[in-house]
Amino acid sequence: MTASTERGRAAVIGLGSMGLGMAASLLRAGFTVAACDVNPDAVARFSELGGRGVATPAEAAAGADVVICVVVNAAQTEAVLFGPDGAAEAMPSGAVFVSSATMDPAIARRLAARLEATGRHYLDAPMSGGAARAAEGALTFLASGSAAAFETARPALDAMAGTLYELGDAAGAGAAFKMINQLLAGVHIAAASEAMGFAAKQGLDLRRVYEVITKSAGNSWMFENRMPHVLDGDYDPKSAVDIFVKDLGIVQDMARAGTYPVPVAAAALQMFLMASGSGMGRDDDASVARVYAQVSGTTLPAAKSSRGA
Repeated sequence: MTASTERGRAAVIGLGSMGLGMAASLLRAGFTVAACDVNPDAVARFSELGGRGVATPAEAAAGADVVICVVVNAAQTEAVLFGPDGAAEAMPSGAVFVSSATMDPAIARRLAARLEATGRHYLDAPMSGGAARAAEGALTFLASGSAAAFETARPALDAMAGTLYELGDAAGAGAAFKMINQLLAGVHIAAASEAMGFAAKQGLDLRRVYEVITKSAGNSWMFENRMPHVLDGDYDPKSAVDIFVKDLGIVQDMARAGTYPVPVAAAALQMFLMASGSGMGRDDDASVARVYAQVSGTTLPAAKSSRGA
């Protein structure tokens, strides 16, 4: 996986399905990469690719030009930066922290101000695209930050991104754009699940339904991407239910703070909460279709995965 010409030194903190693919893309591009994760098996997989696995964010960040943080939420991001063995103090002056977790824009602004006060840069850069695109170096980044943050991070972003949107000169804008995306994504998954369950209730051939809808005006990217999981009974998580419990919860908080109505997103959140409360929180987010089946007495293709069984 390693290349013969070194492009720079990078750190990746968080080696889940997205972070591991991003780290692999950096290695292919010629970066020297150190990475850590709370799961030692993930660190071992990264080491097998030719990277240097370490135990803490501080170890990963030491000497790195770019530190890419691929954790679940704002609380984890703050712990990575400023907790025990955190990355902030270990980063060289002038290095950039690329924050890819989905979070409230106000928190992104707060974390950026705290880090930038130490002489390091913060790039608010949530991403979209899934594990396959992460492994291909073809993610979409929704980024905002100072010109210096972009300049320092650009070589690494070029290695990981198929599309880079530069959305503002301060942290917060990237996070806000991502929340608009997550509002739509969550609503579309819930709507697709409702439609597939309704089709099953009508006794329709679900594979035929999928074929027809994906060629018709009712299609969405989420219908086309997620409903094959339902057809195959495959609920091993590509993206888990609890991700949208979190993200649509952030949408609700932002909307309430701004006195803005989001009734459709609120209804979608309730469906994800119902799925999570039914024990499906760590299953694939297409499990919302199983909730519709349970409450309506509808039969979907049998779950084949160990997690979704």
